[in-house]
Amino acid sequence: MLIDTPKEYPSKAKSESPRIDRQDIVETRLWLEEHDWLYSLLRSDKNVSPTFRFPDLISSCVSLVFTRQDASACIFQFLGTELILRSPQTPRRRESMWRQQYQLLLELQRSPANRHPNPKFQLDQLTTACVALCRTADPSGAAILQQARRNMAERAHHGWDAPPGRGFAHLNGCS
Repeated sequence: MLIDTPKEYPSKAKSESPRIDRQDIVETRLWLEEHDWLYSLLRSDKNVSPTFRFPDLISSCVSLVFTRQDASACIFQFLGTELILRSPQTPRRRESMWRQQYQLLLELQRSPANRHPNPKFQLDQLTTACVALCRTADPSGAAILQQARRNMAERAHHGWDAPPGRGFAHLNGCS
């Protein structure tokens, strides 16, 4: 059975990194074909220093699609012409994404394009569409890895609390 609502991690859960709160990631599902392709990118020799994991790769796909002016139209075009033709029983894999990209998909899921009289697509379908569109645009995955670096830098820039005292500021030329 598939769960359409994302799992949000409890705030008391221990995080893997002291800077990352478990509430910063949200569970999603990916259709098997797109999951397998992302898995091959995860294991690729191009994915080094740092090695990005699924939340980074999925979020990169979402970010890349949403850089387009016509992101919503592209996603719904894929859903309405390609994903709709797949069996609704297609297996999905449970993965996670960063909350910032989840918010983009949540807004799209709540948009008029996803309301009556149009079909209602779920989070796993929207996420899968973003991965599929990135795969079509760049089968090598290089753009996804580059976007993962940009997303990581943005998270660090906006989410890093300054250490007490002088900390590392002197290394960046800050006073």
